[in-house]
Amino acid sequence: MNKVILTGNLTKHPELKHTDSGMAICRFSIAVNKGYGEKQKTTFVNIVTFNKTAENCEKFISRGSKVGIIGELEIRQFTGNDGQTKYMTEVLANEVEFLSSKNQLEEQPNNELVDIEDTDLPF
Repeated sequence: MNKVILTGNLTKHPELKHTDSGMAICRFSIAVNKGYGEKQKTTFVNIVTFNKTAENCEKFISRGSKVGIIGELEIRQFTGNDGQTKYMTEVLANEVEFLSSKNQLEEQPNNELVDIEDTDLPF
């Protein structure tokens, strides 16, 4: 069985490309946190989506968006420009759940402090 379930935040905007045959492919990475406090560790995971899911990812999520991913782990082998064998670990996402939207990220307050007078307080 090869099944991966992750929840994390996008580290940058998704990159959408199309193959010569017109199939949409979207790539992005997410930051997945494990543990709490000083023992917290972050793992960065590369995600690949296809077809309509790829188009929706490019359209509805952006850097910082929280997503849930269900897919399968794939390790690709290729030859780099230096002639060395390289390996790429990715999750091929079958399902992507948008846990926050672009609009939610844009509407978040910037949390700046505002000076107020004591007379403005209701108590």
